[in-house]
Amino acid sequence: MDDAKILARCERLETLLRTMARIRAFEDAAEVASPGGVSAFGQTADTQATVRGPLHLSTGQEAVAAGVGLHLRPADLLTSTHRGHGHTIAKGGDLRRMMAELHGRASGCNGGKGGSMHIADFAVGMLGANGVVAAGLPIAVGAAQALKLQRRDAVVACFFGDGATNRGPFLEALNWARVYALPVLFVCEDNQWSATTATATLSAGAGVAARAEALGVEAHALDGNDVEAVADAAAALLAGVRSGAGPRLLHALTYRVKGHVSVDTAPYRDPAEVERARERDPLALAERRLLELGTPPARVEAIRAGAAAEVAEAVREARAAPWPDATAAYTDVQDVGAGRWH
Repeated sequence: MDDAKILARCERLETLLRTMARIRAFEDAAEVASPGGVSAFGQTADTQATVRGPLHLSTGQEAVAAGVGLHLRPADLLTSTHRGHGHTIAKGGDLRRMMAELHGRASGCNGGKGGSMHIADFAVGMLGANGVVAAGLPIAVGAAQALKLQRRDAVVACFFGDGATNRGPFLEALNWARVYALPVLFVCEDNQWSATTATATLSAGAGVAARAEALGVEAHALDGNDVEAVADAAAALLAGVRSGAGPRLLHALTYRVKGHVSVDTAPYRDPAEVERARERDPLALAERRLLELGTPPARVEAIRAGAAAEVAEAVREARAAPWPDATAAYTDVQDVGAGRWH
């Protein structure tokens, strides 16, 4: 590989690592700020817990969001899962407004009403996280149908977990998208666990990609902890979607090192399994690759340090931000009787 190609690869890998580092720093800080939260990577709980309610963290899965997000344009749309922080950040969501949202503050991207599990940011095309497993799939297909009818030059990226593939909306969404050749990239973020149960024990057949291909949806399976592999596959699949050839599916095998929620210590999992997963931490893999390509160690370390500092400032701002006014409870709700939106 010549010097120009090595430089280009390093620049892209640094961009991907920076996104992953921002996601990891955000998840760690949010976890530490929640009651009983202790980061999977050594941080201790914050004695002044300020994020209420359980958090669904994507620690260990950052490469999937970063690799796909690298190729999404501002006009593109995104639907997410109950683990939506990383997807939102990868799509360009504002860290400060996101952290304020988790803290329930008025300056949050949803005015403090959505919190962690229902975070959304229409300004960057992020249509919303969703607390209902598989519910983002039909929303993504509806959005893609709208884009096609409006002849807009944009696509929808639909993130969902392996647990969603065993629910009806998965089949319905892929079928509809294939029949109408809709511009949607389905991304199965397969972390191998459906809440507290190993997904493999609940799933029949040859897997996610085979189910998609049975419906005529081109699918690609890969190592979801290799951020470069994810980025390469996402680029190719999105090119097909943008060409008008219809939906594509990316099956990224990864692992969440945390329990189902932030207060779940996951005693139902084999500790050796978790340790093996930590050895394949996507950030560490990317950092090692950069060093092998000749990137100075200080430059690599600065990426993580910069992300941590940015998130620490976001936490400080969130804690100092005002609470929503009580009158805000009567806005953004539907008047069913009159059929109006307020």
